[in-house]
Amino acid sequence: MLVMKITIIYDNTSAQTGVRADWGFSCLVECHQRTILFDTGADGVILMENMRKLDIDPASIDDVFISHPHFDHIGGLSAFLNGNNRVRIFVPPSLRGIRNAKEIIYVDKPKRLHQNVFSTGELEHIEQSLIINTDKGLVLIVGCSHPKMRTIFATASQFGDIYAIVGGLHGFDDYELFKDLSVICPTHCTQHKTEIKSRYPGKYVEGGVGKIIMI
Repeated sequence: MLVMKITIIYDNTSAQTGVRADWGFSCLVECHQRTILFDTGADGVILMENMRKLDIDPASIDDVFISHPHFDHIGGLSAFLNGNNRVRIFVPPSLRGIRNAKEIIYVDKPKRLHQNVFSTGELEHIEQSLIINTDKGLVLIVGCSHPKMRTIFATASQFGDIYAIVGGLHGFDDYELFKDLSVICPTHCTQHKTEIKSRYPGKYVEGGVGKIIMI
């Protein structure tokens, strides 16, 4: 069975000792023989320090996926590229000025990035989300969920049935939308974690730096 591994590198809270929590989000996605860095947090020093403590080699990363150009998601990008400029970067068209990458790909519409790896494209002129197809269904990784969640879901669902969601959910409170999910891991900017956990205790997964989610 195909196994997908998500390691949270940057988050507002920590799931283990020895790592630093900070406002922002980043995670490492390993699946389909690809290693993808999703967002880069707010601070390059913290990002790289957490990667070292989590035994993540920057040189092992194939692609970088940036959800949106807010500081708490792109602040560590330059520091990362200083150590690995051989990566391909998938970014929304609203993000410009990237240097030291092998290739920069602007994603404005839903698109297949690799086999079983997709993007929603930049929704509502602000944010794209990453979609990974697994044996259990789609895993949706979101930065802050600035676009309406129903729009994100509708766009992602063209690639299959959504099994899990991981990432920042901002002010999301349309809780019924999550009723068919099997894994819900709210991180970073999520305002209603307590309500989500109380409604879906069997599906809820606590995030934090160092958290590893296997799907």
